[in-house]
Amino acid sequence: MRISKSTLASVVWTALAVSAHLAPVPTQAQSQDAPLSAIDWLSDVVRGDATPLPKVTDQGADDVAVSATATQVTTMTLGQLKLDAVGLLPRTSTGLPADFWAHSSVKDVVPALRDLRGDLPPPLAQFLTTLLLAELPAPADSTDGAEMFLARVDKFLELGALDQAQALLARAGPARPEVFGRWFDVSLLTGQEDQACVMMLQTPSIAPTYPARILCLARTGDWDAAALTLNTGKALGVISEKEDALLARFLDPELFEGEPFLPVPERITPLYFRMHEAIGEPLSLGGLPHAFAYRGLSETNGWKARLSAAERLVRTGAIAPDTLFSLYSERSPAASGGVWDRARAIQDFEAALSSADPSRIAATLTPAMRAMRSAGLDHAFAQSYGPKLIEAELVDNTASSAARAAFMSKDYEKAANSSLANAAPPLWSAVAKGQLGEQNSEDALEAAIIAGFNADELPAAFSELLDERRLGEVALQALALLADGPRTDPADVERGLAALSVLGLDDVARQTALHMLLTRPRA
Repeated sequence: MRISKSTLASVVWTALAVSAHLAPVPTQAQSQDAPLSAIDWLSDVVRGDATPLPKVTDQGADDVAVSATATQVTTMTLGQLKLDAVGLLPRTSTGLPADFWAHSSVKDVVPALRDLRGDLPPPLAQFLTTLLLAELPAPADSTDGAEMFLARVDKFLELGALDQAQALLARAGPARPEVFGRWFDVSLLTGQEDQACVMMLQTPSIAPTYPARILCLARTGDWDAAALTLNTGKALGVISEKEDALLARFLDPELFEGEPFLPVPERITPLYFRMHEAIGEPLSLGGLPHAFAYRGLSETNGWKARLSAAERLVRTGAIAPDTLFSLYSERSPAASGGVWDRARAIQDFEAALSSADPSRIAATLTPAMRAMRSAGLDHAFAQSYGPKLIEAELVDNTASSAARAAFMSKDYEKAANSSLANAAPPLWSAVAKGQLGEQNSEDALEAAIIAGFNADELPAAFSELLDERRLGEVALQALALLADGPRTDPADVERGLAALSVLGLDDVARQTALHMLLTRPRA
């Protein structure tokens, strides 16, 4: 094979530029305590706990130093906007005060963000999304390391909210290696890697790994350079045997026709996942973290796979409920049980709602709500259909179910002022209107909710943070306290709701309280 001078020069430059960004092999002690490199750590975030790996000292290509070339130093002009302050939602949209993070420390905020559970009750998950997208001044000790910005992006990756992560990364500009690495992985999982590849090939120093460079060279049609880069990486010892086997099939699949499938990688990164797709050996999404579920939405997958992926991502708040309900209506269910029953129940209910026939709505509403509740999707159903049920003409025996959906929707206050309030306990309307006053309670949860909204003062830990105007930390602690939803300890319910109310987050507090009341196990 004859290689042009320009191709050879490109590969040599890539070898030097990429090797400059590879970390040395860690010692056993370092591997236990030292933080992983940006790219390794990103893979850990995307991979999550689904496929845990033992800690080892030989991590493969990314840990081998092959050059003494100095790494590129990123500088920032004084007064330039820090990445930690970059966001998509202005304060006029969020209503958050300008000093929401200003008096906190990055070293306090970042661990609190990372420790938040990925299965927060939907009202809290929606508020967390607002926090992560908010454009707010960074903490005073924020540095060019952009720890808080990267923690926000990584939380989206954990939730599988790739559209949000990609929007933040694009807003920041992916010219820095730690930002580009995340942008590249998100682009792979959303099927939009072409733009990332163009940028990588134009700026080889930001290429996260040799396999990433090889993928991009191949996608742009430069197969000679891709093959030469593979051989160069093998010669330098930065491409493992398993990577070589995968890349060789990717570059020349005809050579391996009839061969057994490659074993499933122990470390499943977005790059390996897409390469396995490309060689016709797709990996199962089962057991993989939420970020990979986004690939299940692709129209190249079967309807059931797309439905399962959408249900999973709706539960984390990664995609809008309407996306799921549109998928449910895409075609006729092919079988029964599980997702098929949910699709059929939603199709029947939507047809009834469109007919405006009260008797048909009555016959289909309860089965649809029961199907959604069994799959942990009752909140999604409420968001999409609750507002419509407030306006619908209903028969008497439907009002109770309709009220549950309406009070769990974003139009909860409108529901409290509608005829559906007559079919709901008085406490629901009191919470929806923020007028609890001397409401009576029937159990510990109701008593805690009432006390939380009527609290005159906060516990000392919250008071100290408020006195120091560390508002963002108060909000994050409140989210952590309320993370168990209706199973939350009543004392934490009271403290968490009180904190949200004091911060002026009444809408979040009310929706959270209603969600607890409406999703707790029924007697």
